[in-house]
Amino acid sequence: MGAALLPPAEARGDDVVLSWEGRAVVAVRLPHLADSLDHILADLERRHGPLARLGRKEKQGVVRILEERGAFSVRHGVETVAAALGVSRFTVYNYLNRENAQRVEKPQG
Repeated sequence: MGAALLPPAEARGDDVVLSWEGRAVVAVRLPHLADSLDHILADLERRHGPLARLGRKEKQGVVRILEERGAFSVRHGVETVAAALGVSRFTVYNYLNRENAQRVEKPQG
């Protein structure tokens, strides 16, 4: 998901240092959440082609995937996704509301 592997000596405070048999062997630098959203969008575009050219149902499916991956917990996540899909923020919120309404309507079994 865009993480970088570094020598342990280059680790910063928010990096994860992994040890083997008591010796630090590698530091993992995780991307910021906003960078992760860019990676997720790029991955979805590789799989589906240009996101702005998808039909409404496909865009709704993309929004569902992004919601499951926490894309909308990122600051400006809705705006970023709307721009990638070529729709308004209002449309993204409608897709999210539609998805949540469908979950509520399904009977528990």
